[in-house]
Amino acid sequence: MYKDFEGKTESEALQKAREELQLKNDDVYVEVLEETKKGLFKRGYVKIRVYYGEEEKEDIEKAAKETETASTRLNPESDIERKVVDFVTTLINKMGYDANVIITSRRDSKISLNIESDKSNIIIGRKGKNLDAIQLIANVYAAKIDEDAKIVIDSENYRMRHEDLIVRDALKAASYVRRTGRSKLLEPMNPFERRLVHTALNDFKGVETKSEGEGVYKQVRIIPTNPKR
Repeated sequence: MYKDFEGKTESEALQKAREELQLKNDDVYVEVLEETKKGLFKRGYVKIRVYYGEEEKEDIEKAAKETETASTRLNPESDIERKVVDFVTTLINKMGYDANVIITSRRDSKISLNIESDKSNIIIGRKGKNLDAIQLIANVYAAKIDEDAKIVIDSENYRMRHEDLIVRDALKAASYVRRTGRSKLLEPMNPFERRLVHTALNDFKGVETKSEGEGVYKQVRIIPTNPKR
């Protein structure tokens, strides 16, 4: 089970959760969904999701460990890395914002970048749409240098948090399916997001998954392997 709470700080939101749900420190697993920093003319704001109850606790903690990644800062080592970093930095500057673009990982032809900026919320955009657009443009540019290059762009660990949320929600849904014996259809997702769900639930006992629908955005249905009658 889980419930969302809000507060000026994470501690305040968590305290509200403990009081309402009557939880002890070891009864709760907390995920920060949204956070805005306190400024001169605005208050700080934090929204958290509190998971409680023993039934799904092990699955949630397992998912958290699997999606955790370390933040790394690497120096450009190749011509394409230097050009892509400069290109993305210039792109953000032309949008009217200052930014520091760093390389966080490289593997084969895949280069991961992180945009550090005071305007990260605008750069990310609603549901990450601005970030996706920047990533698309960067990949078009990189392909002209190396057709095998793949650029992944993040800011404020948005993609990691988004992926983490998808996995957690999938595990919660799988727990419901296993407990009730009823299938559950998740919201439409792109191919990468669906792959996250299929992978996360591959070893989840008592359920199986399949994609349904047409087009790029399909839905994943979680099905009980031993449905109740």
